Amino acid sequence: MRKSENKKKGFVIWFTGLPCSGKTTISKGLESELKGRHQLPVQHLDGDSVRSVFPSIGFTEEDRNRHVQQMGFLSSMLSENGVNCVASFVSPFSESRDFCKSICDQFIEVHVSTPLEECEKRDVKGLYKQARDGKLLNFTGVNHPYEEPVDPSLRIDTSNKEPAQSVAEVLDYLKKEGHIDQP
Repeated sequence: MRKSENKKKGFVIWFTGLPCSGKTTISKGLESELKGRHQLPVQHLDGDSVRSVFPSIGFTEEDRNRHVQQMGFLSSMLSENGVNCVASFVSPFSESRDFCKSICDQFIEVHVSTPLEECEKRDVKGLYKQARDGKLLNFTGVNHPYEEPVDPSLRIDTSNKEPAQSVAEVLDYLKKEGHIDQP
């Protein structure tokens, strides 16, 4: 067997949820734990940081599906090469999330199910207000749909939790499923 065939594949953990639900906060905390305590190769892909590199990506349903599928493809390439991918994207449509699941061998979907009212309270950029005032179109949760995952690997409501509690919940899941060892 060649070395490349013996290489352990990584997992893809995909955080989906409304804007301001806590996806980025949890995923950054998880990335830190996986790299630090668990000494794993990890790449974090986040909607805001990726969009800053690709500013021409729009917010129509077609644009969003294409963008999520592209990030899913990138995640699958990373995992094929032994890099664990922590991805946090609103990814509002089941079609594109299902595509990601189909191309990633070890796909873990985490629905950050924080209620809309709580997400609006956390919105420091004022995007929800702009959407409600008609100044921001295609904003997920207000004037653009979000299709909740039917059967995610894990569902986390961050309303009454500290970020560290949510990160611990994800780590417990990864341990239980054999994706990571006990530190």
